[in-house]
Amino acid sequence: MRKGLLLTAASVTVLATLTAACGSSDSSSSSTDGKKPKIGVILPDSKSSARWETADRPFLAKAFKAAGVDYDIQNAQGDKQAFQTIADQMITSGVNVLVIVNLDSGTGKAVLDKAKSQGVATIDYDRLTLGGSAQYYVSFDNTAVGKLQGEGLGKCVTAMGIKKPIVAELNGSPTDNNATLFANGYNSVLDPKYASGEYVKGPNQSVPDWDNAQAGTIFEQMLTSQPKIGAVLAANDGLGNAAISVLRKNKRNGKVPVTGQDATVQGLQNILAGDQCMTVYKAVKQEADATARLAVDLAKGKKGETNNTVKDPEGKRDVPSVLLTPVAIFKDNVKDVVDDGFVTKADLCTGQYAALCTKAGIQ
Repeated sequence: MRKGLLLTAASVTVLATLTAACGSSDSSSSSTDGKKPKIGVILPDSKSSARWETADRPFLAKAFKAAGVDYDIQNAQGDKQAFQTIADQMITSGVNVLVIVNLDSGTGKAVLDKAKSQGVATIDYDRLTLGGSAQYYVSFDNTAVGKLQGEGLGKCVTAMGIKKPIVAELNGSPTDNNATLFANGYNSVLDPKYASGEYVKGPNQSVPDWDNAQAGTIFEQMLTSQPKIGAVLAANDGLGNAAISVLRKNKRNGKVPVTGQDATVQGLQNILAGDQCMTVYKAVKQEADATARLAVDLAKGKKGETNNTVKDPEGKRDVPSVLLTPVAIFKDNVKDVVDDGFVTKADLCTGQYAALCTKAGIQ
């Protein structure tokens, strides 16, 4: 990992109980008189990936507190109606800026359009809302994420001496534009290998809502229809773990390389154990800090600074964007994720993983 990506080590804790109806919320203690900058953030869920509550929420809250602005962070917990209700409440409460991670582009567009009509500045966070009206977009280069996954799978296939593997692809949610970008990235690596006959294209299916339980069922069906699957391109760590669980039942875990993304504790433990080939680390603190800076500037009436643009094919517009660089993580550099403070040694190196952490140089 490039040293420029390293963050100060800090322990990230999972917030307490999430409410069932509208998800959890987190507000600054200072009151707003309607004139002060106030920023609203809507996170999507805590089921598709642990990162939204364990990383994004605390990093955003810390950045807003440091900037001295009022803020309200809530989680829709996968409920589209709750997502819209939270947005309405935030707009009514007087937020100057609304930051969203959409559940799908349809719901996201409705929320963004309403905010725009009320004079509220808007930012798409992590996921671009296709056809939406967000003024800015902050994320990682998601095509690059997918490319790292494709290249990582190839590295592991070669290292394990697997010849002409049948590759199964577990894609992310069809309603998430990021999943499309990830697939564009890894297919740019895999398609030439399929065409040359180096790899064999196997079962290929998207997982609705990034649902890990459905991913397990889907992969079990894949393995039943094609028992000789030799490699798995899984779009994130949750989907990867679902595939690994099925492979474990068939006593094939560790023999079939599986990819992932998000550098979750579970994903990193699977890598240390040899059951997962690699993951992609996206330094969420960088993403949260960039979003907070942009949101604070907008809330204070300043123009936001960006470093790129992203094409919205449905909206037929170029969205001013801040794009960050992802990093591939294999067993030999899991330590970098701990050193960055993204996960703690206490969380990662429990039980059977303690000795594996020591072997990987995690102190």
